[in-house]
Amino acid sequence: MNPLCGRCNRVVYPTEKVNCLDKYWHKGCFSCEICKMTLNMKNYKGFEKRPYCNAHYPKSHFTCVADTPENIRLKHQSRMQSQVLYKEEFEKNKGKGFSMVADTPEMQRIKQTQNIISNIKYHEEFEKSRMGGEAPPHQPSNPASAVYQPPAASQNYQYDPAPEPVRQAAAAPPPSAGKRYRAVYDYSAADEDEVSFVEGDMIVDVQQIDEGWMYGRVERTGQQGMLPANYVEAI
Repeated sequence: MNPLCGRCNRVVYPTEKVNCLDKYWHKGCFSCEICKMTLNMKNYKGFEKRPYCNAHYPKSHFTCVADTPENIRLKHQSRMQSQVLYKEEFEKNKGKGFSMVADTPEMQRIKQTQNIISNIKYHEEFEKSRMGGEAPPHQPSNPASAVYQPPAASQNYQYDPAPEPVRQAAAAPPPSAGKRYRAVYDYSAADEDEVSFVEGDMIVDVQQIDEGWMYGRVERTGQQGMLPANYVEAI
């Protein structure tokens, strides 16, 4: 037997059925309670099992009972996505001499950052030593020994071409540069290494960590950190 619509109380057939907020709706009946704007699964907000748009969503106030079923569901979903429990266990085992899982997404991100910093410092030291090697050689005090001293151009002729590939490798951009994403939901950071954003924000310089997490910078605020991959879409 087909269920009834949560608004018009008429039969909802499978071709026009929307299942949300523990009810079934016609696609045209799934609208805001205040302005009657038609909603979808991306832009609706539920309150007491009724749909609202972003502008007319009831403002919640602090009360003695704040854990509504909807808030508990959102809290549980955010807790699972940010892997808070997993990170807590990792912090507890840190410093005990062993760890069950050492190669976490956070450790991979820190390791990659350290490799980039080490590579930059190496090239800086190399350039400094190279600049010192191009200085003219010290002339000896004995004029007779100066006859057998090779000219400066012949000394550096074999040395100059070597650093060119190194400078090109140092100037090359990272493989993930240029990737841009747009936020489709609001997200509040649940940890210090995460970043907050709102719907419509542009996320740039994105690096894929794993299937569920990315690392990027919010163009509006300039903040960098980890973010859930299912909260953004590529553009």
